[in-house]
Amino acid sequence: GGHYQVAMFYHEGTGVEKDMKKKVYHLEQAAIGGHAGARYNLGCVEEGNGRMDRAIKHWIIAAKLGYDASLDALKGGYEDGLVSKEDFAAALRAHQAAIEATKS
Repeated sequence: GGHYQVAMFYHEGTGVEKDMKKKVYHLEQAAIGGHAGARYNLGCVEEGNGRMDRAIKHWIIAAKLGYDASLDALKGGYEDGLVSKEDFAAALRAHQAAIEATKS
Protein backbone atom coordinates (compact mmCIF):
# COMPACT_ATOMS: atom_id res chain seq x y z
CA GLY A 1 0.00 0.00 0.00
CA GLY A 2 3.01 2.35 -0.13
CA HIS A 3 2.17 3.75 -3.55
CA TYR A 4 -1.45 4.22 -2.51
CA GLN A 5 -0.41 6.19 0.57
CA VAL A 6 1.90 8.39 -1.51
CA ALA A 7 -0.96 8.97 -3.98
CA MET A 8 -3.15 10.16 -1.09
CA PHE A 9 -0.39 12.54 0.04
CA TYR A 10 -0.36 14.09 -3.44
CA HIS A 11 -4.17 14.20 -3.47
CA GLU A 12 -4.42 15.95 -0.11
CA GLY A 13 -1.18 17.96 -0.25
CA THR A 14 0.09 16.28 2.92
CA GLY A 15 3.78 17.15 3.21
CA VAL A 16 3.94 17.69 -0.56
CA GLU A 17 2.34 20.03 -3.06
CA LYS A 18 -0.91 18.71 -4.52
CA ASP A 19 -0.04 17.07 -7.83
CA MET A 20 -2.66 15.21 -9.87
CA LYS A 21 -0.13 13.64 -12.26
CA LYS A 22 1.95 12.22 -9.41
CA LYS A 23 -1.23 11.08 -7.66
CA VAL A 24 -2.37 9.16 -10.75
CA TYR A 25 1.12 7.66 -11.27
CA HIS A 26 1.17 6.28 -7.73
CA LEU A 27 -2.43 5.07 -8.02
CA GLU A 28 -1.44 3.21 -11.18
CA GLN A 29 1.54 1.61 -9.45
CA ALA A 30 -0.60 0.58 -6.49
CA ALA A 31 -3.31 -0.79 -8.81
CA ILE A 32 -0.74 -2.84 -10.72
CA GLY A 33 0.27 -4.25 -7.34
CA GLY A 34 -3.32 -5.35 -6.68
CA HIS A 35 -4.54 -2.49 -4.45
CA ALA A 36 -8.33 -2.44 -4.85
CA GLY A 37 -8.78 1.07 -3.46
CA ALA A 38 -6.25 2.43 -5.93
CA ARG A 39 -8.04 0.68 -8.77
CA TYR A 40 -11.35 2.19 -7.64
CA ASN A 41 -9.82 5.66 -7.42
CA LEU A 42 -8.38 5.33 -10.93
CA GLY A 43 -11.92 4.65 -12.07
CA CYS A 44 -13.04 7.85 -10.36
CA VAL A 45 -10.24 9.80 -12.07
CA GLU A 46 -11.30 8.40 -15.45
CA GLU A 47 -14.95 9.24 -14.70
CA GLY A 48 -13.90 12.80 -13.90
CA ASN A 49 -12.10 12.95 -17.24
CA GLY A 50 -15.23 11.77 -19.08
CA ARG A 51 -13.79 8.35 -19.96
CA MET A 52 -16.56 6.16 -18.60
CA ASP A 53 -15.47 3.07 -20.52
CA ARG A 54 -12.11 3.13 -18.74
CA ALA A 55 -13.72 4.01 -15.40
CA ILE A 56 -16.00 1.00 -15.65
CA LYS A 57 -13.07 -1.33 -16.42
CA HIS A 58 -11.25 -0.13 -13.29
CA TRP A 59 -14.38 -0.51 -11.16
CA ILE A 60 -15.00 -4.05 -12.43
CA ILE A 61 -11.44 -5.03 -11.49
CA ALA A 62 -11.80 -3.42 -8.04
CA ALA A 63 -15.14 -5.18 -7.49
CA LYS A 64 -13.49 -8.49 -8.38
CA LEU A 65 -10.95 -7.70 -5.64
CA GLY A 66 -13.81 -7.27 -3.16
CA TYR A 67 -13.94 -3.45 -3.05
CA ASP A 68 -17.47 -2.43 -2.00
CA ALA A 69 -17.48 1.14 -3.36
CA SER A 70 -16.83 -0.23 -6.85
CA LEU A 71 -20.11 -2.12 -6.73
CA ASP A 72 -21.91 1.12 -5.93
CA ALA A 73 -20.21 2.83 -8.87
CA LEU A 74 -21.08 -0.06 -11.18
CA LYS A 75 -24.67 -0.07 -9.95
CA GLY A 76 -24.92 3.61 -10.87
CA GLY A 77 -23.41 2.84 -14.27
CA TYR A 78 -25.89 0.01 -14.76
CA GLU A 79 -28.82 2.25 -13.80
CA ASP A 80 -27.56 4.87 -16.28
CA GLY A 81 -27.27 2.27 -19.05
CA LEU A 82 -23.46 2.40 -19.15
CA VAL A 83 -22.85 -1.07 -17.69
CA SER A 84 -24.49 -4.14 -19.18
CA LYS A 85 -26.61 -6.45 -17.05
CA GLU A 86 -24.10 -9.24 -17.77
CA ASP A 87 -21.07 -7.16 -16.69
CA PHE A 88 -22.83 -5.98 -13.54
CA ALA A 89 -23.92 -9.52 -12.64
CA ALA A 90 -20.42 -10.89 -13.28
CA ALA A 91 -18.85 -8.16 -11.12
CA LEU A 92 -21.39 -8.85 -8.37
CA ARG A 93 -20.59 -12.59 -8.41
CA ALA A 94 -16.83 -11.99 -8.43
CA HIS A 95 -17.16 -9.46 -5.59
CA GLN A 96 -19.12 -11.97 -3.53
CA ALA A 97 -16.50 -14.67 -4.23
CA ALA A 98 -13.73 -12.30 -3.12
CA ILE A 99 -15.60 -11.51 0.10
CA GLU A 100 -16.18 -15.24 0.77
CA ALA A 101 -12.50 -15.97 0.13
CA THR A 102 -11.42 -13.45 2.76
CA LYS A 103 -13.75 -15.02 5.35
CA SER A 104 -12.15 -18.48 5.14
